[in-house]
Formats: sequence, structure tokens, C-alpha cells
Amino acid sequence: MGNVGRFRAVEPVLFERNMRVICRTPRGLELGEVLAQVESVQSDVCDGELLRQVAVEDDLLLARLDKNRNAAFEACCELLHECQIDNVLLDVEQLFDGSSLYFYFLGDVSPELESLTAELAVRYDSQVRFSQFAEAVVAGCGPDCGTESAAGQCSQGGCSTCALAKTCH
Repeated sequence: MGNVGRFRAVEPVLFERNMRVICRTPRGLELGEVLAQVESVQSDVCDGELLRQVAVEDDLLLARLDKNRNAAFEACCELLHECQIDNVLLDVEQLFDGSSLYFYFLGDVSPELESLTAELAVRYDSQVRFSQFAEAVVAGCGPDCGTESAAGQCSQGGCSTCALAKTCH
């Protein structure tokens, strides 16, 4: 699903564009890609720490995490069908540290859906996070979100819908 942010390097290393890296974000350890070099990042605008370049060993872990993510996706789709829950699962994301699965759904998260994903969390031994896109799309500011041309509070730096959309990476 992706997110763009500014990260401060922990070590004085030059990270080049397109380099795959491991980052510490508020969500945990995540895989990232360097989009541009920045001379320095002010701590008040920093979204996390850039820890290191992805190593060969990391690729083995990433393959295992991807397999787990795909299995969680399939299992969730099966449970949605079995339980006759109408939500549409868009994607499942697993963080690099393996501690969190993020399920991305269209529509509201019902108690039945929370129960279903809690069951999956136990099965995959991960902490589950929910992200809802429909609410942000329906109530959101639209394509100009976060700019001066957007209406309301968004033009002044952010509204509650913008905050929701930012959590829906």
C-alpha cells in the first residue's frame, strides 16, 4: 500500500536512490526504498529511522513473510466467505519484523470482522491492525487533500479524514 516519508539515518551512511532499506517507523520495522537523497532531516519532520540497507539474509526473511502474507490473505478470504461477511479484502501487509499483519478492507469494520481477523492473528501469531479505505474515500477531501486548493481544514494542514487516510498506508 505504501507511504512516503522522511527518515533520519542512524549511521552516517550514504543511501542512494532506489536502494532497498530497513526502516523503523511508528508501526515497527518495515522495508523501504530510498526515493531521494536528502542532506539532513530535521528531527521534528522525521517519520522514523533508516537503519540499514537490505542484506541478502533479509531477502530470505522477506520471502517467508510474503508466503505468510499470501496465506493470511487466502485464509481471510475463505473466512469472509464462510461467515458471509460482505467486506472486500484489498490486501494484507506484514511488517518486516513479523509482528504485525495489516488487513486492508473496503467498508466498515464490524464486530464479526474483528472477531474473524482476531482468529487469523492467533493462527499467524501476529498482532492484527485494521485499515479502512471506504470511510476516507467517502468522507475525504479528495485528490487535493492536504493542499491549499482543498476545502475546509485540509487546506490548513489536515483534517480528521486526512489523519485516517495517513494511518491507512
